[in-house]
Amino acid sequence: MNKTGKAIGLALALSTAFAGMAMAQPTEIRIGVALEPPTLDPTAGAAEAIDIVVYQNVFEGLTRIDETGSVQPGLAESWTISEDGLTYTFKLHDGVTFHDGSAFDAEDVKFTFDRILAADTTNAHPEFYKPITAVTVIDPLTVEFTLDQKIGRFLFDLGRGDAVIVAPESADNNATQPIGTGPFAFTQWDKGSRVILDAYGPYWGEPAHLTKATYVFISDPATMTNALLASDIDGTNNFATDALAVFEGNPQFKVLVGTTEGETILSTNNKKPPFDNLKVRQAMAHALDRQAIIEGTTNGYGTPIGAPFAPHNPYYVDLTATYPHDVAAAKALLAEAGLPDGFSATLKLPPVAYARTSGQIIASQFAEVGIKLELINVEWAQWLEDVYTNKDFDLTIVSHVEPFDIGNYANPDYYFGYDNPEFQALIDKLNGTTDEAARKELAIEAQTILAKDAVNGYLFELAQTGVWNAKLEGMWQNSPIEGLVLRDIHWVE
Repeated sequence: MNKTGKAIGLALALSTAFAGMAMAQPTEIRIGVALEPPTLDPTAGAAEAIDIVVYQNVFEGLTRIDETGSVQPGLAESWTISEDGLTYTFKLHDGVTFHDGSAFDAEDVKFTFDRILAADTTNAHPEFYKPITAVTVIDPLTVEFTLDQKIGRFLFDLGRGDAVIVAPESADNNATQPIGTGPFAFTQWDKGSRVILDAYGPYWGEPAHLTKATYVFISDPATMTNALLASDIDGTNNFATDALAVFEGNPQFKVLVGTTEGETILSTNNKKPPFDNLKVRQAMAHALDRQAIIEGTTNGYGTPIGAPFAPHNPYYVDLTATYPHDVAAAKALLAEAGLPDGFSATLKLPPVAYARTSGQIIASQFAEVGIKLELINVEWAQWLEDVYTNKDFDLTIVSHVEPFDIGNYANPDYYFGYDNPEFQALIDKLNGTTDEAARKELAIEAQTILAKDAVNGYLFELAQTGVWNAKLEGMWQNSPIEGLVLRDIHWVE
């Protein structure tokens, strides 16, 4: 071959190589999220922002919840349940390691649940696991749970972010240096900016398609819009509904509209006058125009609710007609409560658009019946301290995103302070029932009690409105549990 032929051959080879490089599928993703997590340990905080980053990505439980809300095997490959429903025996996967290289075994499971149940626990929801009386290591790959009562949703509870398995060697540092068993390992956290996860090479299960995921914190919807349009990020799992029109019909993007477990409520301090008066709470319920709130806050994407249950849940019952919007009825009830001229109250609003917009609309609606609201904007840290922990509030607006969290209403020490022994007994019965038909009947009864007692102002169910690069697949359309699971996300041509 002459020099010209060699040159042409080399040029063709280089052209083919560069074309192959250009066509190679990307393996990294940058995801915009509105809220930065306060910690990266899901066993030590209630904020959804924690699970968005680490649930099923960095940390795993004995079971896991899939996109349909069903329970799947996690670190436990199988389990058996005794006839009386009080003993669960789990067979663990072999060859699992934590991201620091240490081996996972039954002792880690025991440590995790002993920690959850300890008197000084920092777990957000230890009540889910209080019926556990013993966690016994049978052998390194077998662990037994003994309960003092049947829990119909026990396997589901084991799949929550609250129950991910941690190791005694690293548990104390998980807030800032999380070490789990998941398909992604924590790499770095640039406070105020981003968290980076890298695929964990020795992962015990099917490896992820992605090699890296970067969570970028962008609280402002306009900034999020610009970042998407400029390809600075590849998607976001829950985008501001008032800006979705920018992306609908744009072939560069796909908009995924699904359901969440986010019951948005006007949380009420039931122990504080005048909210300890049922007639006052009924009056507030009549004063609420849910459809106006939904249109003004979510551009019509929310679903009205009359109780704290997601409409997609098989146990859901529509109770929105319990207290229909009726200004005259609200005024009459206030008069019966001895407040014919209404009253004044404060409404503390966390830094999310749905809360602050809903707050303005509700303040206007309440003014029609004589209830004058002072709107107080607070940051999340202040909200968690003042409202959630210290119960220093009159009213607030927040979305409760934990699945099947109706049991919170059976806890009189929970932040909205509802104390009803009849309801508490009903939830105990529900928790001990495993028959699905019976559970549904009890769940409907529980929802009905809460609706009639107007414990909180039940507003709407948040929609999940994701905006993603059109070449991405594998994102969850629905969100039956807190999290943004990376497991199946991948790029396509």
